[in-house]
Parts: sequence; C-alpha cells; structure tokens
Amino acid sequence: MNASGYHCVTGAYGYSGRYIAEKLLARGHRVITLTNSPARPNAFAGDVAAYPLRFDDVNALAESLRDVEVLYNTYWVRFNHALFQHADAVNNTLALFDAAKRAGVRRVVHVSITNPTEESPLEYFHGKARLERALRESGIAHTILRPAVLFGGDDILINNIAWALRRLPVFGVFGRGDYRIQPIHVDDFAQLAVEGGEDSGNRIVEAIGPETYTYRALVETIADSIGVSRPIVSVPPWLGLATGQIISRWQNDVFITREEIRGLMDDLLYVDAPPAGTTRLSDWAREHGDTLGRRYASELARRRNRSAAYAEA
Repeated sequence: MNASGYHCVTGAYGYSGRYIAEKLLARGHRVITLTNSPARPNAFAGDVAAYPLRFDDVNALAESLRDVEVLYNTYWVRFNHALFQHADAVNNTLALFDAAKRAGVRRVVHVSITNPTEESPLEYFHGKARLERALRESGIAHTILRPAVLFGGDDILINNIAWALRRLPVFGVFGRGDYRIQPIHVDDFAQLAVEGGEDSGNRIVEAIGPETYTYRALVETIADSIGVSRPIVSVPPWLGLATGQIISRWQNDVFITREEIRGLMDDLLYVDAPPAGTTRLSDWAREHGDTLGRRYASELARRRNRSAAYAEA
C-alpha cells in the first residue's frame, strides 16, 4: 500500500461487503479487504487485496490499515454458536476500532441495527449499541448505518422464508404477526455506505427501505411473488421456535433463534423515519419469483466453508 489512500471493507468477499467494494471500485477508489476468508473465490479479479482479520493482534490490524482513509465495517455475527459469540464479536470490533485509530484512519462507516440500546436484554441489540458508543468515544469521524434487514443477492432471511413457503404445507407466524419490518435492498444499502464514506462530521442513518410490512404481510408478499399458496397461521412463539429448530437440524444450520423472534415481536425492526433506500421488495420479489427460495441459504455453511464461493457454500 502507499500514501495515495485506500478504502478498506471488512468481508468484501461476502455479502454486503461485496456490494460496497464494487461501488467503491466503480468510483475509482483503491480497495482492500480485511477478511476471515482470504481464499474464498470472488469476482474482483485481484482488484481487492485481502488481509487477515487479526483481532488477536491489534498492531497487525493497524499495520493492515496503515494507508486506509475510510474503513467500512460489516463484521458481526448473527447469533451465538459454538463457533462464535456475540460477546467475542463486540470485543473483536473494539479491537478493530482501536487499530483504525492507531493507523490514522480518517473515517469509519459502521453497520449497526435499528433500535440499538445498551439496556436491551437481547445481545444483538445491546452489543450494537455498545459499539456505537465506542465509535463515538473513539473520536474517529463516522457514519453509522442502522438497517433492519437486507434483501437481494445472496441474502438469507427473505430467501429462506421463500424456501420454507415452497416446502412446508403451512407457514406459521409468531403470534399475530402484526409487528413491523422495513427491508432494504443490499445495493441501496451499499450506496448508503459509500455515501457515508464521503460524509463529513458524524451521522446516523436509519437504513430502511421504502416499504413497511407487518411480518404476516411480508410472508404473504413473498408467497404471492413465488406463486405458492399456503395457509399462513398464527402460532405461539415456542412452537415457531421448535419448528425452526427442526429446520435447523434438517439443514445443519440455525434457521431462527429465540432472540430473533423476540426482536421481531418487540417491533425492533421498525423505526419511524423516512426511507433511505428506493428499491421496493414487492417489485424485486416479483422479478425474482422464479428463483427466490429454490435453494436454502445456510449461514453456518458460509462460515464453515471459507474456500467456496459465498453463494455456493
């Protein structure tokens, strides 16, 4: 690296990081990635050099970030597992922020979540809040993006709802299904990230799409888009979780967790804010109805097999 300045994306060979890196390259930026999957096949043809996410060595991380102007941090874990824990993800991200400060990174664009608070009993939400506070206290200029859920490309949540609708005789929503969700397309999200790298000062962006759904309406929209008709019934959360655990064993994955169900039902994936994205899930789902949910998207497979292409793991 040299003094011309780089833009660094964590996880550029994965999901949202890939979209961010593509947009940065299109704007003529020099891009590197910090990744746990340096051998993963990618579409960058050598244009995005990979460096290890050495969370155990802040000095090594800082050296990798030495000539970086903007760091785009997409690193996180979705749930607790034997392979990874939310608490570790918090500590690792704190190490990344420390390394960025030591390296003189000018700006950080950080991915958070809607409605983070350190008082939350849910590790996902209070962990994200803890990191937002740490970034503010670091003194590094920053943009914080708060998405509810991403869709498009190689997403997991929307795809796997469609997968379940295609295969199960009935689809259960937790309780009444009247809690809300505001999905944003991954390309719109990547655009917000790149714009965040060009910001000055500190900003928080509620990174939500143009449509607000109840969870039941979201499932109905996906079912209609893929052309299947299934009874959509209310089930107690414990039964929905038990069904999810059966699917998890079937697919050797984690389909949904108790915390994710509670976050949904507590309306934490909704904010009262204007939309930041423009792509409508209803339009996108209709356009991709023939392929949406044909193949299960496994979170654990993508983490276990880091030498396979992200979408194929």
